[in-house]
Amino acid sequence: MTDLQLWISALEIGSFYGLIALCYLIVYQGALVFNFAIGGYAMMAGIATSWLATEQGAPVWLAMLFGVVLCVGSSVLTEMVVVRPMVRRSGHDELPKLIAVTAVLFALEQGAGAVFGRGSMPGQWLFDIEPIEMGEAVLDGAALQMFVVTGVVFALVAFWLNATRAGRMLRAAGDNPVAAQVLGLPTDRIRLTAFFVAGVIAAIAGIVFALKSGITFRSALPWSIKGFLAAVIGGTGGAWAPLVGGLLLGAIEVFVPFYLGGASVDYVILLLAAVFFVVRPQGFFARRIRV
Repeated sequence: MTDLQLWISALEIGSFYGLIALCYLIVYQGALVFNFAIGGYAMMAGIATSWLATEQGAPVWLAMLFGVVLCVGSSVLTEMVVVRPMVRRSGHDELPKLIAVTAVLFALEQGAGAVFGRGSMPGQWLFDIEPIEMGEAVLDGAALQMFVVTGVVFALVAFWLNATRAGRMLRAAGDNPVAAQVLGLPTDRIRLTAFFVAGVIAAIAGIVFALKSGITFRSALPWSIKGFLAAVIGGTGGAWAPLVGGLLLGAIEVFVPFYLGGASVDYVILLLAAVFFVVRPQGFFARRIRV
């Protein structure tokens, strides 16, 4: 495990999974729902950006803006049209909300295939970055862009959750939703904020990661699953916890096929998921509940 190029690839993939897992964390803290549509949002942003830039000839910045708006709009509509009515009808019962957001995921997947096509599309550059040679390894612009974006996003979210009123209210609503309602906190607005922020992060992640290997409408489900596993592994103990889970998952996806063969990675990920679900469901970092 000394090949620097493998480590760069593992960090790049892990950073993306960490961003998707961060979206899960934010929505769960604000709305107490595992939003399996997160991967669909990221896919919509990436594929819409590529479609508008490559198929319609739009400027890249305009295509990216369109992708972000589409992603955030899908996330906000999920809360307003799907989650909010479910909360009013079923209270804090998680199963109806889980089924509903999973249906949203498949709707986004099939909708993207119908509108933007079912073939693979190339990613679009945010910035023109020259590759950096590191001995025998090369840190290309796509990886460097992912590292910078990941660091900035996690730092901003950590600051937002811990140092702003909106972030503290979101954490309070997640820690004790009943007490939040009793105290008169605007729970509907908190849920909407959580979905909005998660939509922005998912859009950025999808657009940036599309540079690695392109994007297709079928990317939605794998991204949702891997992001969820990263969230489970990292836990809910802090804003940086999802990144830990994402990096571990990225390392497995790169090093296991390299040393054990491509077919073995699914078994290793399944085993890892079983270990965390059964032995340590709170993940590496457990959240301390304030009552």
